[in-house]
Amino acid sequence: MLGSRAFFLHPIFQAVDNGTSSTGDTFGQDLQRRYGEKVHKLTLHGGFSCPNRDGTLGRGGCTFCNVASFADETAQQLSVTKQLSQRATEVNRAKRYLAYFQAYTSTYAEVEKLKAMYEEALKSADIVGLCVGTRPDCVSDEVLDLLAHYKDEGFEIWLELGLQTANDNTLKRINRGHDFACYDVITRKARALGLNVCTHLIVGLPGDTRADHIKTIEQVVETGTDGIKLHPLHIVEGSVMAKAWRAARLDAISLDEYVESASEMICAPRQMWFITVSQRMHESQHYWHLSGAKTAGWQ
Repeated sequence: MLGSRAFFLHPIFQAVDNGTSSTGDTFGQDLQRRYGEKVHKLTLHGGFSCPNRDGTLGRGGCTFCNVASFADETAQQLSVTKQLSQRATEVNRAKRYLAYFQAYTSTYAEVEKLKAMYEEALKSADIVGLCVGTRPDCVSDEVLDLLAHYKDEGFEIWLELGLQTANDNTLKRINRGHDFACYDVITRKARALGLNVCTHLIVGLPGDTRADHIKTIEQVVETGTDGIKLHPLHIVEGSVMAKAWRAARLDAISLDEYVESASEMICAPRQMWFITVSQRMHESQHYWHLSGAKTAGWQ
Protein backbone atom coordinates (compact mmCIF):
# COMPACT_ATOMS: atom_id res chain seq x y z
CA MET A 1 0.00 0.00 0.00
CA LEU A 2 1.51 3.34 -1.01
CA GLY A 3 0.61 4.98 2.26
CA SER A 4 2.86 2.60 4.18
CA ARG A 5 5.99 3.29 2.17
CA ALA A 6 8.92 5.26 3.49
CA PHE A 7 10.91 7.92 1.66
CA PHE A 8 14.32 8.63 3.19
CA LEU A 9 15.79 12.08 2.61
CA HIS A 10 19.25 13.57 2.74
CA PRO A 11 19.81 15.76 5.86
CA ILE A 12 19.71 18.92 3.75
CA PHE A 13 15.92 18.66 3.75
CA GLN A 14 15.61 18.68 7.53
CA ALA A 15 14.99 22.41 7.42
CA VAL A 16 12.30 22.31 4.76
CA ASP A 17 10.49 19.04 5.45
CA ASN A 18 8.52 18.25 8.57
CA GLY A 19 9.28 14.53 8.33
CA THR A 20 5.68 13.41 8.41
CA SER A 21 3.34 11.35 6.31
CA SER A 22 -0.24 12.23 5.47
CA THR A 23 -1.21 10.61 8.78
CA GLY A 24 1.18 12.80 10.78
CA ASP A 25 3.45 9.84 11.43
CA THR A 26 7.13 9.28 10.72
CA PHE A 27 8.86 5.99 10.04
CA GLY A 28 10.73 6.30 13.32
CA GLN A 29 7.50 7.00 15.18
CA ASP A 30 5.90 4.01 13.51
CA LEU A 31 8.75 1.80 14.73
CA GLN A 32 8.50 3.30 18.19
CA ARG A 33 4.77 2.62 18.32
CA ARG A 34 5.15 -0.96 17.14
CA TYR A 35 8.10 -1.82 19.39
CA GLY A 36 7.16 0.29 22.38
CA GLU A 37 10.32 2.42 22.34
CA LYS A 38 12.75 4.16 20.03
CA VAL A 39 14.56 1.91 17.53
CA HIS A 40 18.01 2.87 16.22
CA LYS A 41 20.19 1.39 13.46
CA LEU A 42 23.57 -0.05 14.43
CA THR A 43 25.94 -0.29 11.46
CA LEU A 44 28.01 -3.45 11.05
CA HIS A 45 30.95 -4.56 8.93
CA GLY A 46 30.61 -8.21 7.96
CA GLY A 47 33.99 -8.46 6.24
CA PHE A 48 32.34 -8.85 2.86
CA SER A 49 33.91 -7.98 -0.47
CA CYS A 50 32.28 -6.75 -3.69
CA PRO A 51 31.95 -8.69 -6.97
CA ASN A 52 32.60 -5.47 -8.84
CA ARG A 53 36.00 -5.21 -7.17
CA ASP A 54 37.33 -8.75 -6.87
CA GLY A 55 37.03 -9.66 -10.55
CA THR A 56 33.83 -11.70 -10.38
CA LEU A 57 31.92 -8.99 -12.24
CA GLY A 58 34.60 -6.37 -12.65
CA ARG A 59 37.55 -4.64 -11.04
CA GLY A 60 37.97 -1.22 -9.54
CA GLY A 61 34.39 -0.94 -8.34
CA CYS A 62 31.94 1.83 -9.12
CA THR A 63 33.65 5.04 -10.15
CA PHE A 64 32.10 7.00 -7.25
CA CYS A 65 32.97 4.46 -4.57
CA ASN A 66 35.57 4.22 -1.86
CA VAL A 67 33.98 2.13 0.88
CA ALA A 68 36.55 3.30 3.44
CA SER A 69 34.85 6.70 3.28
CA PHE A 70 31.90 5.44 5.30
CA ALA A 71 32.87 2.00 6.63
CA ASP A 72 35.13 1.45 9.61
CA GLU A 73 37.52 -1.13 8.19
CA THR A 74 38.84 -1.99 11.66
CA ALA A 75 35.36 -3.18 12.65
CA GLN A 76 35.59 -6.27 10.44
CA GLN A 77 38.16 -7.67 12.86
CA LEU A 78 35.47 -7.80 15.55
CA SER A 79 32.64 -10.27 15.88
CA VAL A 80 29.11 -9.18 15.06
CA THR A 81 28.26 -9.38 18.76
CA LYS A 82 31.20 -7.16 19.72
CA GLN A 83 30.36 -4.62 17.02
CA LEU A 84 26.76 -4.42 18.18
CA SER A 85 27.89 -3.92 21.76
CA GLN A 86 30.27 -1.12 20.81
CA ARG A 87 27.75 0.61 18.53
CA ALA A 88 25.06 0.44 21.20
CA THR A 89 27.28 2.34 23.65
CA GLU A 90 27.45 5.18 21.10
CA VAL A 91 23.66 5.51 21.01
CA ASN A 92 21.98 6.76 24.17
CA ARG A 93 18.63 7.55 22.58
CA ALA A 94 17.48 3.97 22.08
CA LYS A 95 17.51 0.56 23.72
CA ARG A 96 16.23 -1.46 20.75
CA TYR A 97 18.01 -1.70 17.45
CA LEU A 98 18.08 -2.75 13.83
CA ALA A 99 21.34 -4.50 12.91
CA TYR A 100 22.49 -2.82 9.69
CA PHE A 101 24.98 -4.81 7.59
CA GLN A 102 26.16 -1.84 5.56
CA ALA A 103 29.74 -2.17 4.33
CA TYR A 104 30.45 -3.53 0.84
CA THR A 105 27.98 -6.17 -0.42
CA SER A 106 26.37 -7.79 2.60
CA THR A 107 24.88 -10.77 0.75
CA TYR A 108 28.09 -11.64 -1.09
CA ALA A 109 28.89 -14.93 0.66
CA GLU A 110 27.67 -18.48 0.94
CA VAL A 111 24.18 -18.65 2.42
CA GLU A 112 25.38 -20.65 5.43
CA LYS A 113 27.89 -17.92 6.28
CA LEU A 114 25.23 -15.25 5.89
CA LYS A 115 22.88 -17.25 8.09
CA ALA A 116 25.49 -17.51 10.83
CA MET A 117 26.22 -13.77 10.78
CA TYR A 118 22.60 -12.67 10.58
CA GLU A 119 21.56 -15.00 13.38
CA GLU A 120 24.43 -13.86 15.57
CA ALA A 121 22.92 -10.39 15.31
CA LEU A 122 19.33 -11.53 15.80
CA LYS A 123 20.06 -13.59 18.92
CA SER A 124 20.37 -10.42 20.98
CA ALA A 125 17.09 -9.58 22.73
CA ASP A 126 17.40 -5.87 21.93
CA ILE A 127 17.73 -6.46 18.16
CA VAL A 128 14.33 -6.23 16.46
CA GLY A 129 15.52 -6.95 12.94
CA LEU A 130 18.01 -6.62 10.10
CA CYS A 131 18.82 -4.12 7.40
CA VAL A 132 20.98 -5.72 4.72
CA GLY A 133 22.76 -3.46 2.23
CA THR A 134 23.66 -5.06 -1.08
CA ARG A 135 23.63 -4.97 -4.87
CA PRO A 136 20.66 -6.32 -6.85
CA ASP A 137 22.95 -8.70 -8.74
CA CYS A 138 24.06 -10.34 -5.48
CA VAL A 139 20.66 -11.39 -4.15
CA SER A 140 19.94 -15.02 -4.91
CA ASP A 141 16.64 -16.79 -4.34
CA GLU A 142 18.30 -18.55 -1.39
CA VAL A 143 19.17 -15.21 0.19
CA LEU A 144 15.63 -13.95 -0.32
CA ASP A 145 14.24 -17.11 1.25
CA LEU A 146 16.57 -16.71 4.23
CA LEU A 147 15.49 -13.12 4.83
CA ALA A 148 11.84 -14.08 4.34
CA HIS A 149 12.30 -16.77 7.00
CA TYR A 150 13.40 -14.13 9.51
CA LYS A 151 10.48 -11.94 8.49
CA ASP A 152 8.10 -14.83 9.09
CA GLU A 153 9.61 -15.24 12.56
CA GLY A 154 8.50 -11.70 13.35
CA PHE A 155 11.69 -9.72 12.74
CA GLU A 156 11.78 -6.35 10.98
CA ILE A 157 13.64 -7.06 7.72
CA TRP A 158 14.80 -4.45 5.21
CA LEU A 159 16.66 -5.29 2.01
CA GLU A 160 18.58 -2.14 1.07
CA LEU A 161 19.40 -2.18 -2.64
CA GLY A 162 21.95 0.12 -4.23
CA LEU A 163 20.56 1.11 -7.63
CA GLN A 164 21.87 4.72 -7.88
CA THR A 165 19.98 5.45 -11.13
CA ALA A 166 17.57 3.75 -13.53
CA ASN A 167 19.51 5.12 -16.51
CA ASP A 168 21.36 2.13 -17.98
CA ASN A 169 23.78 4.38 -19.88
CA THR A 170 24.78 6.07 -16.64
CA LEU A 171 25.08 2.71 -14.88
CA LYS A 172 27.58 1.66 -17.55
CA ARG A 173 29.44 4.95 -17.28
CA ILE A 174 29.93 4.57 -13.53
CA ASN A 175 30.96 0.90 -13.94
CA ARG A 176 28.06 -0.28 -11.83
CA GLY A 177 28.03 -3.78 -13.35
CA HIS A 178 24.26 -4.29 -13.55
CA ASP A 179 21.27 -2.69 -15.25
CA PHE A 180 17.87 -1.48 -14.09
CA ALA A 181 16.19 -4.72 -15.17
CA CYS A 182 18.29 -6.64 -12.64
CA TYR A 183 17.11 -4.36 -9.85
CA ASP A 184 13.51 -4.55 -11.08
CA VAL A 185 13.45 -8.35 -10.94
CA ILE A 186 14.96 -8.59 -7.44
CA THR A 187 12.75 -5.87 -5.98
CA ARG A 188 9.59 -7.53 -7.25
CA LYS A 189 10.75 -10.93 -5.97
CA ALA A 190 11.51 -9.48 -2.54
CA ARG A 191 8.18 -7.69 -2.34
CA ALA A 192 6.36 -10.87 -3.38
CA LEU A 193 7.90 -12.54 -0.31
CA GLY A 194 6.74 -9.71 1.92
CA LEU A 195 10.20 -8.23 2.42
CA ASN A 196 10.66 -4.49 2.88
CA VAL A 197 12.86 -2.95 0.19
CA CYS A 198 14.70 0.36 0.47
CA THR A 199 16.29 1.70 -2.72
CA HIS A 200 19.38 3.91 -2.67
CA LEU A 201 19.68 6.56 -5.39
CA ILE A 202 22.37 9.13 -6.17
CA VAL A 203 21.38 12.55 -7.50
CA GLY A 204 24.01 14.21 -9.69
CA LEU A 205 25.75 11.29 -11.38
CA PRO A 206 27.63 12.35 -14.54
CA GLY A 207 25.33 11.99 -17.53
CA ASP A 208 22.07 12.05 -15.57
CA THR A 209 19.73 14.98 -16.24
CA ARG A 210 16.79 16.29 -14.23
CA ALA A 211 14.55 14.36 -16.61
CA ASP A 212 16.54 11.20 -15.79
CA HIS A 213 16.05 11.86 -12.09
CA ILE A 214 12.27 12.00 -12.49
CA LYS A 215 12.22 8.95 -14.75
CA THR A 216 14.31 7.07 -12.19
CA ILE A 217 11.95 7.83 -9.33
CA GLU A 218 8.93 6.86 -11.43
CA GLN A 219 10.48 3.54 -12.46
CA VAL A 220 11.61 2.75 -8.93
CA VAL A 221 8.21 3.50 -7.40
CA GLU A 222 6.60 1.26 -10.01
CA THR A 223 8.58 -1.73 -8.72
CA GLY A 224 6.84 -1.48 -5.35
CA THR A 225 9.85 -0.41 -3.28
CA ASP A 226 8.91 0.54 0.27
CA GLY A 227 11.53 3.21 0.81
CA ILE A 228 13.95 5.43 -1.07
CA LYS A 229 17.15 7.04 0.16
CA LEU A 230 18.41 9.99 -1.83
CA HIS A 231 22.14 10.68 -1.71
CA PRO A 232 23.86 13.67 -3.32
CA LEU A 233 26.92 12.76 -5.36
CA HIS A 234 30.03 13.12 -3.24
CA ILE A 235 33.47 13.16 -4.82
CA VAL A 236 35.36 10.85 -2.51
CA GLU A 237 39.13 10.72 -2.12
CA GLY A 238 40.44 7.45 -3.56
CA SER A 239 37.62 7.00 -6.07
CA VAL A 240 37.92 7.04 -9.86
CA MET A 241 35.67 10.10 -9.93
CA ALA A 242 38.08 11.97 -7.68
CA LYS A 243 40.76 11.66 -10.35
CA ALA A 244 38.38 12.95 -13.02
CA TRP A 245 37.33 15.80 -10.77
CA ARG A 246 40.93 16.83 -10.11
CA ALA A 247 41.56 16.84 -13.86
CA ALA A 248 38.47 19.02 -14.42
CA ARG A 249 36.87 16.26 -16.48
CA LEU A 250 33.77 15.93 -14.33
CA ASP A 251 30.67 18.05 -14.76
CA ALA A 252 29.19 18.26 -11.27
CA ILE A 253 25.82 19.81 -10.54
CA SER A 254 25.58 22.63 -8.02
CA LEU A 255 24.02 22.29 -4.60
CA ASP A 256 21.04 24.36 -5.79
CA GLU A 257 20.58 22.05 -8.78
CA TYR A 258 20.69 19.07 -6.44
CA VAL A 259 17.98 20.59 -4.25
CA GLU A 260 15.80 21.30 -7.28
CA SER A 261 16.13 17.76 -8.65
CA ALA A 262 15.68 16.12 -5.27
CA SER A 263 12.61 18.25 -4.57
CA GLU A 264 11.05 17.21 -7.86
CA MET A 265 11.79 13.57 -7.12
CA ILE A 266 10.21 13.84 -3.69
CA CYS A 267 7.05 15.32 -5.17
CA ALA A 268 6.63 12.42 -7.62
CA PRO A 269 5.57 9.65 -5.17
CA ARG A 270 3.15 11.81 -3.20
CA GLN A 271 1.86 9.08 -0.90
CA MET A 272 5.23 8.02 0.50
CA TRP A 273 6.44 8.88 3.97
CA PHE A 274 9.17 11.52 4.23
CA ILE A 275 11.98 10.67 6.62
CA THR A 276 15.27 12.43 7.26
CA VAL A 277 18.42 10.38 7.77
CA SER A 278 21.86 11.39 8.97
CA GLN A 279 25.06 10.47 7.17
CA ARG A 280 28.47 10.16 8.78
CA MET A 281 31.68 10.14 6.78
CA HIS A 282 34.96 8.61 7.86
CA GLU A 283 37.25 11.37 9.11
CA SER A 284 40.21 10.18 7.04
CA GLN A 285 38.39 10.81 3.76
CA HIS A 286 38.01 14.14 1.98
CA TYR A 287 34.75 15.23 0.39
CA TRP A 288 33.77 18.00 -1.94
CA HIS A 289 30.45 19.72 -2.46
CA LEU A 290 28.71 19.11 -5.77
CA SER A 291 29.83 22.49 -7.06
CA GLY A 292 33.44 21.35 -6.80
CA ALA A 293 34.47 23.48 -3.84
CA LYS A 294 36.57 21.61 -1.31
CA THR A 295 35.01 21.96 2.13
CA ALA A 296 36.79 21.07 5.35
CA GLY A 297 33.48 20.50 7.09
CA TRP A 298 32.82 17.44 4.93
CA GLN A 299 35.99 15.58 5.85
